[in-house]
Amino acid sequence: MGTWKIAVLALGANLGDRQKTIETAIEQLAAQKKIRVLERSPLVESVALTESGEDKSLPSYLNGVIKIATQLRPKKLLEVITRIENLHGRIRLHRWGSRTLDIDIITYEDVFKSSKHLTIPHPQTHHRPFVLVPWTLMDEDAILPGHGRIADLSSSMTAQVSVLK
Repeated sequence: MGTWKIAVLALGANLGDRQKTIETAIEQLAAQKKIRVLERSPLVESVALTESGEDKSLPSYLNGVIKIATQLRPKKLLEVITRIENLHGRIRLHRWGSRTLDIDIITYEDVFKSSKHLTIPHPQTHHRPFVLVPWTLMDEDAILPGHGRIADLSSSMTAQVSVLK
């Protein structure tokens, strides 16, 4: 048995039954033998983000963050995540497109990794209120490696998302 590593995942959706999709995806992650869901954030809603910025003509996103313990290495964890996204009809036509489900590995312990298919910590996280705000609500003492406390990073971003009750 491998050792358990802590990772933070961000989940988002702007197509279909967004909340049900995210809830089901979290259940599917928790059902994996080598993944334990430790904590989960409240969900937040935000305007769709495209390559050219916010686009209010597109359906808004629901996003949340979970903390997991896993025995999977990052590449294997990404494979599990991709399978779950595909089960929910994820189609990758273009990078900034609308989606039924998106799951990103935000952090994996204090690992810094960059390859063709995976960069950890996830790039641009420090600029994304739809990740930082729910993460802060889940764990205000969390650190984004290379950028500092997420509570500090998200302090000016709370108005950019709506927290669901």
